[in-house]
Amino acid sequence: MKFDASTKRRLGLGVLGVLLLGALVFVVMRSGPLAPTRVTVQQVQSASLAPALFGIGTVEARRAYLIGPTAAGRVLRVLVDVGDAVRVGQLLAEMDPVDVDERLAALDAAVARAGSVAAAAAAQRQDALAKKELATINARRYADLADRSFISASGLEARLQEQTSAVAGVAAAEANLAAARQDTTRLAAERAALRQQRDKVRLLAPADGVVTSRDAEPGSTVVAGQAVVRLVDPASLWVKVRFDQGRSGGLAAGLRAEIALRSDPALPLPGRVARVEVVSDSVTEERVAQVAFDRLPAAVSIGELAEVTVSLPATAHALVVPNASLQRQRGQSGVWRVDGSALRFAPVRLGQAGLDGRVQVLQGLQAGDTVVVHSEKELGPDTRIKVVDRLAGTQP
Repeated sequence: MKFDASTKRRLGLGVLGVLLLGALVFVVMRSGPLAPTRVTVQQVQSASLAPALFGIGTVEARRAYLIGPTAAGRVLRVLVDVGDAVRVGQLLAEMDPVDVDERLAALDAAVARAGSVAAAAAAQRQDALAKKELATINARRYADLADRSFISASGLEARLQEQTSAVAGVAAAEANLAAARQDTTRLAAERAALRQQRDKVRLLAPADGVVTSRDAEPGSTVVAGQAVVRLVDPASLWVKVRFDQGRSGGLAAGLRAEIALRSDPALPLPGRVARVEVVSDSVTEERVAQVAFDRLPAAVSIGELAEVTVSLPATAHALVVPNASLQRQRGQSGVWRVDGSALRFAPVRLGQAGLDGRVQVLQGLQAGDTVVVHSEKELGPDTRIKVVDRLAGTQP
């Protein structure tokens, strides 16, 4: 059967169209929207993790002191400034004592007078005792004479009355002496209280420290409890760190830590978890811990940010997967498991996680299972995949 030139041209164009259509279908299926999704995979292995916790915190002082008066008053003078190192008992500031010194002088005079009154009462008591002893002797002698009928009964009664008066005089003198001594004690207590009040206008350093704030100047009036000077103990600096509650299992006092200060992140400093707070932050879902320095750096400043890594005890051997392979489907955490050429979402129960990007799988997988680590786009059960060594922008 022979074809003319026109028919051959049409057949050639038809064959070319079929070839172009096939090439287009091939390109669409290999690199177009219908192409398989490229993924990287990894087999589930059993390994031991050295888990760690990472958190951000700020440098704070464990012991800080707010030095101020216990009563309202006017600041007379402030003797220290911010940055000064002070010793325990050093005078930091002084309040205006107003009339306290004059009242102390008056009480000193009153105490001296009360001492003189007590001395006079003691002398009167001695005189009353002497009179009582004499009256007792005379009454005994007159009683003997009355028994012998040498004196009348009225004479004996007069001596007995003198003896009774002498006894009453002794009681009165002892009461006056006790009152004088009580008055002396009262005045001494008032003087001691006023002396304490006078001493409290002198604001002394309760411990060795560094002045961090000078909150009042001479001439200003402050209320009771208001700080005039603030101190911190530089040896008590630590880092208040916040950790994710979901990863804070195993956090305990005594664990080793590394502290990287924002001022020198390339030089991590050794430390140790000093305390784990019993109250967590329910809003940010964070757990708070205090991490102390093993050796306090020279240039650390209060309020400086720090990155803290706490090393947890090594775990027993268990199945581990890369953290990048974890996905959430319908509220469940799991991984995409490669089953032949199909994908199946496998919910898993997770354990400890390490800072190297691996996490324990306690349930849901078996050793040797292949899971998807990275993918070009979101996966689904019907997604066709193509396994590659790596994807652009991911770690090899």
